[in-house]
Amino acid sequence: MTLMQWFIFILIIQVIHGLGTWKLYIKAGRQAWEAFVPVYNGVVLMKIINRPWWWVILLFLPIVNLIMLAVVWVETARSFGKNATLDTFLAVITLGFYNYYLNYVTDVTYIENRSLQPKSDVGDWVSSILFAIVAATIVHTYFIQPFTIPSSSLEKSLLVGDFLFVSKFHYGARVPMTTVAAPMVHDTIPGLKKKSYLFDDHKESSSWKNKLQLPYLRIPGFEDIERNDIVVFNQPADTLLDMNDFHPDRNYYKPIDKKTNLVKRCVGIAGDSLEVREGFVYINGKKNELPDRAHLQFSYFVQPKTSQFNPLFLKERYDITDGFGIINDQNTYYFSAISDEALAKFKDNPNVVSITPNIQEKGVRDANIFPHDPNYNWNVDFFGPLYIPEKGKTIDIDLKVLPLYKRVITEYEGNTLQVKGNQILINGEVATTYTFKQNYYWMMGDNRHNSIDARAWGFVPFDHVVGKPVFIWMSWDGKKPRWDRFFTTVSGEGKATSYLIPFLVLLLGWIGFNKWRARRMNS
Repeated sequence: MTLMQWFIFILIIQVIHGLGTWKLYIKAGRQAWEAFVPVYNGVVLMKIINRPWWWVILLFLPIVNLIMLAVVWVETARSFGKNATLDTFLAVITLGFYNYYLNYVTDVTYIENRSLQPKSDVGDWVSSILFAIVAATIVHTYFIQPFTIPSSSLEKSLLVGDFLFVSKFHYGARVPMTTVAAPMVHDTIPGLKKKSYLFDDHKESSSWKNKLQLPYLRIPGFEDIERNDIVVFNQPADTLLDMNDFHPDRNYYKPIDKKTNLVKRCVGIAGDSLEVREGFVYINGKKNELPDRAHLQFSYFVQPKTSQFNPLFLKERYDITDGFGIINDQNTYYFSAISDEALAKFKDNPNVVSITPNIQEKGVRDANIFPHDPNYNWNVDFFGPLYIPEKGKTIDIDLKVLPLYKRVITEYEGNTLQVKGNQILINGEVATTYTFKQNYYWMMGDNRHNSIDARAWGFVPFDHVVGKPVFIWMSWDGKKPRWDRFFTTVSGEGKATSYLIPFLVLLLGWIGFNKWRARRMNS
């Protein structure tokens, strides 16, 4: 739905609300017309049900409003003496239309200054749970979201089993586009393996589920994405049916904000010209310099000297990422991710004859690599050059460059595109240039031979950006905690410093202060 369609929809809701409550407003000492005025009717209703005016704001926050609407329906019924469990059930199950029954059928009496204290322990428990969910959903959606590192694409900067806090406000919090969804879960409800939201899986569908989607909106942030930032984003090529299928023609679609969350390093920003040579990124012709906490890793073929070669021992000794394999009848081992630091130690091992980098040849095409076109002989180690689109910038477009920007023009920016002979038609008109509507980024893993990243699916639009990882609050290697990574920052120079001890000191001090203050107040 467009913003205008949502505006009309909200006006219709106001009329429905007014028709169902105007008599209740009168019984509460208000005027009938106050039930029909958008926003103002909410403020008046909060006074009627003896709740703070700012609850109205919560009624307009996607996801949060699903909970708050139910709360307001129940609170309205209780303000007119309907406190029974059946009344609560009917207020919720009828989606608020129980108010019509109260408004037109029953002769209810308004209870002014009613007690807001729940009538039972169960009611108190339910109220506490509901408002805890509301508060957590607001924090999760607009401020900080927890995230777990699932893969080794950014080792050694971020390890598998790191638990992060991802800031939504650095780049600007994105307003949820999927308006009907379970709070604080992503695309699947844990345990049930069912979608957590309402959405039709077919892109061209006119289903009412799709019409409940909000257009893309983002609250302004206080910084832009910078080159080499680590960024959490929604995977552009997520099909859900097959996570390894990155082809542009797909038969299963998901809303942007429900696509799989990934974390990679932004090695190229909007306006950059990017090229990959022997696995190294070059920006505008210059080799990209990574932060000192970043460690590039490549795959190698290792030939041992004797049969006593123990790859598992060496993997652990030299802190080598990921696994290894045996090829050529056990004469050669394949290690999928070795950093330069590990390589320097590995080379000096007396039981190693040779270590050969697994670098693909320039000009040899990998069909799994963007843009998935036979005219581009690119692979994971030799790629580009290509221009990363910048909002407002115009490029010349022809059949040669079209494969690079086809998905940008159609899927990400919502245009129709046809090719007739040598002509390109965008929205039905012949086009020789194209002006981009938003910024795009190039996200890659430091684990260059074991990371499915932009080399597979291409550009990441800014509307897919979730946030910036800022803090590791816990780390678990699968067997035991990594205490030195608890409460460490994600970015910064030098070895990360753990703030776990200062945090525990502050926490114990706060607990002690609260106990002292409680004793003093009771004395």
